[in-house]
Amino acid sequence: MPPIELNSSPASLEADTLPHSSKPFNPPFWLQVALDVPLDGVFDYRADVPVATGLRVIVPFGRRQLMGVVVGCPDQPALPPESIKSIERVIDDLPPLTPAWLDMARFAAEYYQRPLGEVMLPVMPTRLRSVAAYTSVKSGDGPVAKQLAKQAKQKKTKAHLDDVAVETVAHHQDTLQPRQSDSAQEGRVIQDIPTIDHKPSMQLNTQQQLAVETITETTAYQTYLLFGVTGSGKTEVYLAAAARVLQSGRRVLFLVPEINLTPQFAASLQARLAPYVQADQIALMHSGLTDTQRQESWVRAAMGDARIVLGTRMAIFAPLSNLGLIVVDEEHDPSYKQQEGLRYSARDLAVWRGRQDQATVVLGSATPSLESWAQAQRGHYKRLNLTERAHQTLMPHIRLIDTRRADLKQGLTPQVVDAMTQTLAQQQQVLVFLNRRGYAPVLHCSSCGWLSQCKNCSVFAVLHRDQPNKMRLHCHHCGQQTPVPKACPECGDQDLQAMGRGTQRLEEHLTELFPQARLARIDADSTRSKGSAQALFEQVHAGLVDILVGTQMVSKGHDFARLGLVVVLNADSMLFSQDFRAPERLFAQLMQVAGRAGRHQGQGQVLVQTGYPDQPIYKALCQHDYPGFAQSTLEERRTAQLPPYVYQALLTAQARELNTAIDFLQHSRDVAQTWLNTQSAPENITLFDPVPLRVTRVAQVCRAQLLVESPSRSALHQLLKAWLPALGTRHAKGQLRWQLEVDPLEI
Repeated sequence: MPPIELNSSPASLEADTLPHSSKPFNPPFWLQVALDVPLDGVFDYRADVPVATGLRVIVPFGRRQLMGVVVGCPDQPALPPESIKSIERVIDDLPPLTPAWLDMARFAAEYYQRPLGEVMLPVMPTRLRSVAAYTSVKSGDGPVAKQLAKQAKQKKTKAHLDDVAVETVAHHQDTLQPRQSDSAQEGRVIQDIPTIDHKPSMQLNTQQQLAVETITETTAYQTYLLFGVTGSGKTEVYLAAAARVLQSGRRVLFLVPEINLTPQFAASLQARLAPYVQADQIALMHSGLTDTQRQESWVRAAMGDARIVLGTRMAIFAPLSNLGLIVVDEEHDPSYKQQEGLRYSARDLAVWRGRQDQATVVLGSATPSLESWAQAQRGHYKRLNLTERAHQTLMPHIRLIDTRRADLKQGLTPQVVDAMTQTLAQQQQVLVFLNRRGYAPVLHCSSCGWLSQCKNCSVFAVLHRDQPNKMRLHCHHCGQQTPVPKACPECGDQDLQAMGRGTQRLEEHLTELFPQARLARIDADSTRSKGSAQALFEQVHAGLVDILVGTQMVSKGHDFARLGLVVVLNADSMLFSQDFRAPERLFAQLMQVAGRAGRHQGQGQVLVQTGYPDQPIYKALCQHDYPGFAQSTLEERRTAQLPPYVYQALLTAQARELNTAIDFLQHSRDVAQTWLNTQSAPENITLFDPVPLRVTRVAQVCRAQLLVESPSRSALHQLLKAWLPALGTRHAKGQLRWQLEVDPLEI
């Protein structure tokens, strides 16, 4: 996904200043309102009083009432005045969304080819965009008013408890020592009451200090690529830079790729930045929060009470003003790309928002995306290097275990078992990484060759173990779960066997191999309940786990102090993928998980089982040579004319019948080609043929795609702007659905 080149963005993609009304104070007042409907443009309404741009309004839309956002106040409407309806209510319980925030929303709508209302409304908490939440209550008694009243009550209660605590401690001191003056006694009592357990900043090494100085000396917009090896202390650089920004009176936005990283990061923020912010000035934003919690965070940000917002990709839309710093941790992670609705890249919007708000942007990673690496090479980003580990430990020693002639037992080589035994004997932890959840990828019959194919999808149903004697087949695409058949549905043979292994089967085998060891498994199955992931990670950090079995959830962002050995299984599955980004993802994944080892003591060991030890990607991995890997891969991309040297858009169609989807895409291709033929000097735009997706059928729906690419970003967007209106609504007749993704991550 090529980052947005801010210095060379086409004029058609720039966000203009939103219009403001300059007409006399006489009704009616004309409003342009963005609504969450799949229709292009904004909608005209009238009001009897002036309404500020950025406020929410409830308006009639057909037979419904909808919540919208005022994005303009023109002198005259686009339609005849007599045909324009009046708004029904102005929602002014929050300050108006700022012009800068609205500019970002308009940019995202244009760049990602979505109606403005479908950008603005879905990113808000549910209650703040719900008509029912406001029409059922009186003015001043909506969800925001209730929240503010609750917060005021909590503050009053806390103040009362603080007063009681002060009086209690003062009385206790009176009985033990001579009475001091009121002022001296008051100072002494307050110091003895801890408000938050904060820690002083760690001593930064020379490279970290230089990075902080460089980041914070910038007074205008600049994007920095913080390239630091795993364990180099990138988080400490973030926190030190944030402290200086907070001291200057500006605010900070932190983005992390996954929800399970937020507790650890939030704890670091409170511990390190306590002198500059109170706990209630840090707001969390991610999909794991309840509607009430998301609303509380949004309101605190909008009211200016939050000085730090920490969250996943959705937090890029936090209504923070006076931003001074935006940090995108693990910027390479695919999780920053939204895969439904508005298919935006939070990382790229962070760069755009940084320039808009004249804030500093820091993109941090040990394995930066090739797009960001190329941007740094072009000079659009400034690269800062952290080449040493913060705790002065050596980088882990990575060794390849050739499995071609190895005596494997349940997928483990004797070298791996011996290394695990030695590590446990030294009372260090072991991480076994297998990016495949479940018990086994497929169930099969050795007599007739039957496989556990999902009935709804063109994939295999995965074998899962719920209880020691209870198994089920679970499709990871449509979610259908079925009991395991007692006999083969084809031939009746009762000897059905599991093929391959997932984390559940690996956990079972390791329990038998190391009966005295304490095991924990962290994957999407073991962390379904709220708070379970945090609890499991806390057990690992506390040293209550000897062997940790996990998927990609454990591969990034976690600082395991006692982890001495990392074992990687089944890495070869991504070597020969049809996706040109697969090698980049594999290298990043392996570097990240390897970097968990030996961060605090000794030199960690990493064992990678592979049947292809001569692959260049593994050689670069063993040498910790990301720059070399990036350079060679970028040269291959340049030769093959792949991103970041071309720009892409992917049109995907879904229908009950595959031919329906293919026919729609073929018609769409013809429309685009006709438009290109009418241009006097058409740019070099390639329209590929429609093809089925790799997983063609999901939940009884067939999927196909049409790829469009061009070496010119502006030319591609000119085509998209002219092309999409001719395709009709995204929910067409005959259950046909289509979506467009700009800068797709998977093709």
